[in-house]
Amino acid sequence: MSYQFDQDTQLQQVGEHQFKGTVSAGWNIGDNPNGGYLVSLVSAAIAESVPHPDPLSFTTHFLRPGVGGGECDIDVDVVRVGRTLSTVRARLTQEGKTRLEVMAAYGDLSTPAGVSADMTLEAPEMPEPERCIPRTGELQNIDIALVNKLDVMLHPELARPGESEVPEIAGWIRFPDGREPDARAMLLFCDTFPPSPFGVLGVVGWVPTIELTVHVRRRPAPGWVQARFVTDDLNDGRMVETGCLWDSTGQLVAQSRQIGLVMRRD
Repeated sequence: MSYQFDQDTQLQQVGEHQFKGTVSAGWNIGDNPNGGYLVSLVSAAIAESVPHPDPLSFTTHFLRPGVGGGECDIDVDVVRVGRTLSTVRARLTQEGKTRLEVMAAYGDLSTPAGVSADMTLEAPEMPEPERCIPRTGELQNIDIALVNKLDVMLHPELARPGESEVPEIAGWIRFPDGREPDARAMLLFCDTFPPSPFGVLGVVGWVPTIELTVHVRRRPAPGWVQARFVTDDLNDGRMVETGCLWDSTGQLVAQSRQIGLVMRRD
């Protein structure tokens, strides 16, 4: 079975580590493709370029917005392939302009690479998904095509702009067509929730990401993925946000950190 996410990140290889694809407008937030979706396109190209299957560290600098519905070119530079790690650079280009630059490390999360110990972040208490509130464009006064591609359920006490008075967003996420989560999906899931400052600020304008780093810690188990994102600092229109994802067994599967711009509404 072919799932929507895999269809929308399908690429054609046109040269050594060179790929072409289409940026689907179905993942837009407002007029712009979601950053996590653009990252997913690049991760699809990297997966075809290195022998290691899982993203471990994935840092993206967003230079300018993508173009929904437009073609894209992705170039992968394999910096080094070792026994346990592959290191790569990549860029996504549209209309002759670089949209994002990536630096990533890939490995195999199914293979132990060293010492393990009982040190981790526990998943916080969370209402079950059926008791949460679906993410919609109405909550942010913006058209969000993305919500037709994902089930994003928000903690009922944090879902409405300006009501919680805490800079936090939390909830659950999954693919609606039955596709189970994997390591690559964690790159997407870390960038698909509403911006965490809106619990304090109310409805905000566009919050474009400057830089996003995702560390994938484990391959997720099947089922819903639990998420929590917190604004650590907001100053002069620039915010720093930290996020965590846990799988259906309560295992920490990814951590993220990003700096973004909180734009004024027109």
